[in-house]
Amino acid sequence: MSEMYVPHGAAGDRRRLFDFIALTARLRETERANNATPERKESVAEHSWHLAMVSWILHAEFEREAGQRLDLTKMLKLCLMHDLVEMDAVERGAAGGEPPRFASLPAPLGAELLALWREYEEGRTPEACLVRGVDRLNPTLMRCLTGQGWDDMATDSHAPVDAEALDGLNLPRVAVSETLRALYEEIRDASVEGGLLPP
Repeated sequence: MSEMYVPHGAAGDRRRLFDFIALTARLRETERANNATPERKESVAEHSWHLAMVSWILHAEFEREAGQRLDLTKMLKLCLMHDLVEMDAVERGAAGGEPPRFASLPAPLGAELLALWREYEEGRTPEACLVRGVDRLNPTLMRCLTGQGWDDMATDSHAPVDAEALDGLNLPRVAVSETLRALYEEIRDASVEGGLLPP
């Protein structure tokens, strides 16, 4: 489905929605650096779905830690849409700035997606900070579960990734929650013990 002439009114709104639905379906085709299974890479769609599941599963723990109610619907939306901008940038060859496709969507969806994207990028709400933490946890979990390890990655100094380097990358985001930090440390330690990550 490619973009075509967009008429005004309801038909034009429907066309923009259909084009956007087609774009989101393509997240299944976009691979990430970490594996989904020992034999294949994880797709962006799988990653986003798993972030939503983890956020839902841990939601009560997050609320307990925060001592306040957290908007689960918003968290799920942040999970599902946080990587849409990468797909948009790939398709349009753009980098940086606000995602142009969001602005072209009918109201109120376009404005909502743009506001959620800004919220996620800025990490300005408890929900956004927690989803950013879950997003940082996910690759560590998948590299441990699939036995991929970190041999394909290097630090900025080109040294292999070890437990200390992984902490430097992950702890600033996962430390937003005791639960996320404990889960990250358990995964990191299991990776070290299993020989997937140098201590």
